[in-house]
Amino acid sequence: MASVAASRRAVDRLLSNRVLRHRSPDVSAESVLRGAWASAVLAGSSARLEEIRTGIAADPIVRGSLRVSVEFAVLADVWTTAHRQVLARLHALAAADLATSADLGRPRADREVAHRLDVLADVLGRTTAPALVIAAIVQAEILCLDAFAPASGVVARAAARLTFIARGLDPKSLVVFEVGHLESQNEMAIALDGYRTGEPAGVVGWIEHCGRAVELGARESLAICESMQRG
Repeated sequence: MASVAASRRAVDRLLSNRVLRHRSPDVSAESVLRGAWASAVLAGSSARLEEIRTGIAADPIVRGSLRVSVEFAVLADVWTTAHRQVLARLHALAAADLATSADLGRPRADREVAHRLDVLADVLGRTTAPALVIAAIVQAEILCLDAFAPASGVVARAAARLTFIARGLDPKSLVVFEVGHLESQNEMAIALDGYRTGEPAGVVGWIEHCGRAVELGARESLAICESMQRG
């Protein structure tokens, strides 16, 4: 699939940037911050990036997205073997200010949701598909099912980032793919509608959109590197 190769090339170009030789942790921290902001905006927040950076953005979506971002390093270690548990943890973090305590960590009570999450976890445990494909499917399933309301979007994008880390596409969590989705938000909605049809062309179209989001996210991360290089 062309989008898989293109996203891999975009990440490789980023990884070759000399700034990462000495400041990889700084770039990762900035990527995670920008990713949390973009994910919150996609979920309905109106916060600006600088408001989050300075700590004055206080809406519950932002707080949830930031809580999720803090635990990426820990959760990435268990994501490949405990998918359902990690999703529950992501929901508990993302929706802490949005849902009742009884609902935190629990998918939406629906037989189809439960079945498809079981199937997803089973597939994730066995598949050797490229990281982009896996991350795209994880996002789409959670979003289409609204599986972890009212924070499904934040959970879906966090699970995708964990997939990129754990499956080796972006092991240092440098790519701000969430910004890529934000920059192409209209196309994202159209592609997700295509996925919902279940038709092969719709599924492929969604994966291609996710590939473009990774490419745009890698470009954003290169801009971070250039900014750090300028001082």
